[in-house]
Amino acid sequence: MPTYIVPTYIAPPYTIRATKPGDAPAVRAMTAAVGVFSAEEIAAVGELLATYFDQGAETSGYHFLSYVEEDATVGFACFGPRPLAKGVFDLYWIVTAPESGRRGIGGKLLSAVADAVAAQRGRMIVAETSGRADYAGTRAFYIGHGYRAEAVIADFYAPGDDLVVFVYRVA
Repeated sequence: MPTYIVPTYIAPPYTIRATKPGDAPAVRAMTAAVGVFSAEEIAAVGELLATYFDQGAETSGYHFLSYVEEDATVGFACFGPRPLAKGVFDLYWIVTAPESGRRGIGGKLLSAVADAVAAQRGRMIVAETSGRADYAGTRAFYIGHGYRAEAVIADFYAPGDDLVVFVYRVA
């Protein structure tokens, strides 16, 4: 009788939790390392993070979640309620450290954001991204996780750089 060895993949333990001040250096570093964000965009993450720590999520309107694996922050998401739109939340940022990509971290963060939005009686998440070629993977990521491209504004960010608006309807 032949013996079969079944390969086993043991995923390291992970936690998705509210971002803590100790996560800030990793959040900034991974945002820069992704390679698609401008210096202004990278600085904006730092500013939102500082506002979140200084004022708290409820006052600032910014919620940060960190994906932590073996004591290392390897992903994060930032979201918050959209002013003057009942139950609508903006997904401002979702980033995975390049060395940790393609392992489902982004999808788990999207699910955690959707759960947090649902807990706050949210009904919709809006994610805006670029139409540039180097964002094709980002757009495919959103579509693959149930987001729908609802609008495109040509040349929004710059000539040749469209705004693509994705929407996810929270169950």
